[in-house]
Amino acid sequence: MVVAFALVAVVSALSTGALAFREARTGVLQQSQDTVIRQFRTSVDTLATYFPASPSRSDMKSTLRQLRYANESQNWRVMAEYHGIRVCDPTDEFDKVTPSLRRSVRTQRSAVFQRVSFRGRPYLVVGMPVTQQPSSSGGSARLSGLVLYLVVPQDAENGYVQAMISAIERATLAALGIAVVLALVAASGVLRPVRALRRATRRMAEGHLDVRLAVNGSDELAELSQSFNDTASALERSVAELRRLEAQARRFVADVSHELRTPLAAMSAVTDVLDENAPHVSRETGAALRLISEGTSRLSALVEDLMEISRFDAGAVKLNLDEIDLAESARRTLFSRGWQDQVQTVLPGPGELRIRVDPRRLDVVMANLVGNALRHGRRPVRLAMGVREEGPGMAWAVIEVADSGPGISEEALPHIFERFYKASTSRTRSESSGLGLAITAENVQLHGGRISAANQPGAGAVFTVELPLHRDSGADGTGLDDTAGAW
Repeated sequence: MVVAFALVAVVSALSTGALAFREARTGVLQQSQDTVIRQFRTSVDTLATYFPASPSRSDMKSTLRQLRYANESQNWRVMAEYHGIRVCDPTDEFDKVTPSLRRSVRTQRSAVFQRVSFRGRPYLVVGMPVTQQPSSSGGSARLSGLVLYLVVPQDAENGYVQAMISAIERATLAALGIAVVLALVAASGVLRPVRALRRATRRMAEGHLDVRLAVNGSDELAELSQSFNDTASALERSVAELRRLEAQARRFVADVSHELRTPLAAMSAVTDVLDENAPHVSRETGAALRLISEGTSRLSALVEDLMEISRFDAGAVKLNLDEIDLAESARRTLFSRGWQDQVQTVLPGPGELRIRVDPRRLDVVMANLVGNALRHGRRPVRLAMGVREEGPGMAWAVIEVADSGPGISEEALPHIFERFYKASTSRTRSESSGLGLAITAENVQLHGGRISAANQPGAGAVFTVELPLHRDSGADGTGLDDTAGAW
């Protein structure tokens, strides 16, 4: 707004000044020019009756001397030209007479003038042909061939023009200053609510939905402020309702999961007894018992996952940290689940990579990643560990799990760690609950780590977990060597 006001003021001042300057300059120069030409014509007409028919150089000098004396106060420089003969008084000024003026004056019967600039000074140059009256009263005047030139400096007129330019410049600066002051006054009134709206919008983006604007007046800005307040109120109510419903849903899941644990424990105990008696019953009954046992196991796992998610949401998860050998922990995870023959491992030697973590939650992280690779990828599945340096005194313990399957679709990669998300619609009724990777990501973040998923070119999916490895915690990992690098 300030710039707009300033531009308008400058354009207006310059336009007005240019018009005023043009008119004033034209008036000053026109008046000076008319006065000089009129005096010059009068002086020439007075002396014309005494001009000889064929003037000599001395006659021309005498005429010029008389013209100069008659107008001595005007600082005139006069010259005469007759059939190639040029006479000047007192000095030669013919260098100020342009060829175009000389050509024009030969064909005219009246005065011809031109304003020229010579060596940085302005001059008015007038050329006037001398006519001779006929001896008989019935004839017309004819050109005598004698041409008189007058050169008049216009320093005074140029001074007037420069003074006008200075006055216009001062007026433009004054108008610009006034415009800037007016713009600042106007902007303070217009931009104040706009700035308030910007601050309120930023606060709302930060989550402060209770922010409101003061509504003053009845103009468009007041209407905008009122609309913002109405929108903020509606958004606050909607978000509050969503949060209430989300909390209610979480409580419901937690309550249902908790209530299911007792009957599931009883069902698991019963299915354990039935599994022991399965070899002693008929084949059809044994198949039914195995189906019940598998369903009970999946339901128990789902309830445990839901309970874990509920604890994350409630912020009730606590880490029981202990310093462990990361490679040994991976071997125990694979052995306890019978995966030691199904997974290729590239692990550091005993005691080479120690880290302070929650052993139970780290076991869940590795079990979920390896189990996911075995279920949804293709063998061989590979588990590798190492260290990645990142700045002085800081490093990351890196765990990578890769499979040889088709990989993860590009559409699914951004959502792979979301709850209940399944990358393929054909898996909606599979034994996977859709919570394993979400729980894995939560456990990694609890340790201050990072987890990512990607596709290897033509080699399946790879999941990478990075856990902060502080050197002062006792870790002395040696890093991934050429054999334990990423695939």
